[in-house]
Amino acid sequence: MTPPSSPTVPAPPLATAEQEAQVEAVLAGLTLRQKVGQLNQRLLGWQAVERDARGHWRASRLLLDELERWEGLGALYGLLRADAWSARHWDNGIRPEERLEAVDAVRHAVAEHSPHGVGALLVEEAPHGHQALGGTLLPTNLAQAATWDVEAVEEASAAVGAEMAASELDIALVSGLDVLRDGRWGRSEETFGEDPALGAALAAALVRGMQGPARSRLTGARRQGVGVVIKHLAAQGEAMGGRNGRSALIGARDLAHTHLRSVRAAVEAGVVGVMAAYNDVDGVPCCANPWLLRDYLRGQLGFDGLVMADGLAVDRLERLGLDAPGCGRLALTSGVEMSLWDEGFTRLEELADDEAVLRAIDDACRRVLRLKARLGRLGEQNRLEGLGGTGSPQAEVSDLSRRGAERIRLVEATRRRTRQASRVLAGRCLVLLKDDGVLPLTGPGGLLVAGALATEHTAMLGDYVPPLPPDEQVSIAQALATTVAPRTVQVARDLPHWQTLTQELPAAGPRLRESVAATVVVVGGTSHRSYEDSFDSNGAVRLTGSQEATAATCGEGVDLVDLELPEEQLELVRAGVALREAGGPPVVVVVVAGRPHVLTEVLQEADTVIWAGYPGPFGGEAIAQALTGQAGLTGRLPMLLPRATGVLPTHHDDRWSSRDVYRDCPDPVLVPFAAGGASSADSHPALSCEAVEGGRLRVDITAQAGDEHREVLVLLGRRDGGAVVPRCEETLAFTATVPQAAGVVRWQVELPADVVETDEGRLREIWLAPRQAGEEPERLRVG
Repeated sequence: MTPPSSPTVPAPPLATAEQEAQVEAVLAGLTLRQKVGQLNQRLLGWQAVERDARGHWRASRLLLDELERWEGLGALYGLLRADAWSARHWDNGIRPEERLEAVDAVRHAVAEHSPHGVGALLVEEAPHGHQALGGTLLPTNLAQAATWDVEAVEEASAAVGAEMAASELDIALVSGLDVLRDGRWGRSEETFGEDPALGAALAAALVRGMQGPARSRLTGARRQGVGVVIKHLAAQGEAMGGRNGRSALIGARDLAHTHLRSVRAAVEAGVVGVMAAYNDVDGVPCCANPWLLRDYLRGQLGFDGLVMADGLAVDRLERLGLDAPGCGRLALTSGVEMSLWDEGFTRLEELADDEAVLRAIDDACRRVLRLKARLGRLGEQNRLEGLGGTGSPQAEVSDLSRRGAERIRLVEATRRRTRQASRVLAGRCLVLLKDDGVLPLTGPGGLLVAGALATEHTAMLGDYVPPLPPDEQVSIAQALATTVAPRTVQVARDLPHWQTLTQELPAAGPRLRESVAATVVVVGGTSHRSYEDSFDSNGAVRLTGSQEATAATCGEGVDLVDLELPEEQLELVRAGVALREAGGPPVVVVVVAGRPHVLTEVLQEADTVIWAGYPGPFGGEAIAQALTGQAGLTGRLPMLLPRATGVLPTHHDDRWSSRDVYRDCPDPVLVPFAAGGASSADSHPALSCEAVEGGRLRVDITAQAGDEHREVLVLLGRRDGGAVVPRCEETLAFTATVPQAAGVVRWQVELPADVVETDEGRLREIWLAPRQAGEEPERLRVG
């Protein structure tokens, strides 16, 4: 993947000329109240339907009241959402086979209350898979980034989009713009890592996947994709101290370099929506920042889609001393077109004597209607009547049953595709940080598996996930037991259990090595949110002054002061090491995490260490196959690992190195950015380059990749000669490729002129990212 030298071919406009005429005709017929209604997304969707006496889904009173209030509906958030916050699960939620029934109930209710036949946008959370019962989950973004595989991410995103389109949904809210700049931030897992080049490439891939190149999957009677509202704009990962939703203190140059590259990439890929973030940048809230939402997004980038505010973000503007209508006015006139759960936008009618507000309402409503036209939600009444048309209740029920059966088959077909894509990503996201010749575990002995996270399938899923069906709830310990059968897998969840278990094992070292091939200790964190947890008004887990309020150690609302592993996890690692020193088996540590934990002691003491960034429902299977040699370990870290929490924030592309600065920690980076890769690959590939016409640079790399199925190569560089302090390094290009004959990888990349030389200077050195800490790459002087 090489940074483009110029913008890609722009996506076609949201609405055709015919649709534009339809939009203007509808807009001209709407009252002020109806226009304001189109800008609102007030309801929590799972409250919009209820079961009738026969057990079928129908529109709830809450939905009907909202429709009567606005004579229509702009959008409905989370109709199918199932998780602890919504309190929807397999006993009371909308099952996959019931999706069409619930969707139809909403569609018909909206059509009946809209005199102009304007349907509602059905909006669902899909940060890494659809957050609905039966929705297939992917590894989290941070884990996807560890694959460095743009094509695999695009295919997985396309599968998720097709799965959602099969359920007749319209919009997916997808994380993709945030950049990991401080691992203390609980939402680190939602990022594509710390590097803007990697993040931009993957943001564009997910947009192309879910919407299709040039928005191609958003057209036709049976759409194959859904529109993407990508989030969050902007610099949310830069919040001071890793504190969620707080101020980002960053200059214009670094804002553009680090946080706006993904925005540009997503817009060039044709994204139809962008979500304004909670945080402020240099004191200006993102949802009230006209430069960000109008001058930059629309003026500089030419964005023609919809700007949505994050949940309750408009009402947070009360902190500026505004009342609810004032909050709505400020967000609207700054560039927000649709709110999410806020009161502020519901009060815009009160500003009917404000000409600027009326013009902004018309502009915003026009953008909403264009998106609806693109997705086939104008003329909703005619479309729904065309599905039945007999007027007979019995015939309508029969028709719904027939269509429901077709849709269930389609949903299942798309779900099989998504499951396969998720399995591929899980197998490619695992990063080998250390191995002292232990892998693969092919000996005759069994395995001693330690750690509570080893027995909890939810530990691998991340935040924003529905409950999995019982037959898909596979933990690491269960996957190992299946993979290594008929060998014995014994599990110790905690230290007392460990002590009891090891007392039953043979005491003598040689005898113990015969019965146990390795001790596998699972450490890290979990973003699992329990149905017993309490939540803030926006769905973030609530920490009510006590760290015991939730089991989650990561995710939205779970920022940390200390990134050291919990002491009870380190005690298990130490117990495994003590057993090894007594003649026992080697110690393999698997780190399951959604953020960059401090692993200093783990890397020093363990024989083998694997990083697994919330690898999803097939993570246990992938880990088991990697440990037993059935699959390679080819992932690379999408961020660096710190030696201590106190060195944060520090990044590979900082302008000044953090090395030899702290008296008590001279080398703050424990594992460098992009470490990992195929374990059998050549650590000293051949690198050459030559200048070509137009100021471009052609780089040739040849590497012996061994017998792995794929190899990830990351080209880094350093520049000087600009008017600003140069960065220590930056990512120039990367590839995830399959070795050719005899395991040789040949990669030729052409760096365009605007990458070779920027306003920050000209490239002076290039090199390939090393695989391990302490490995010094061979640097090639350029020019």
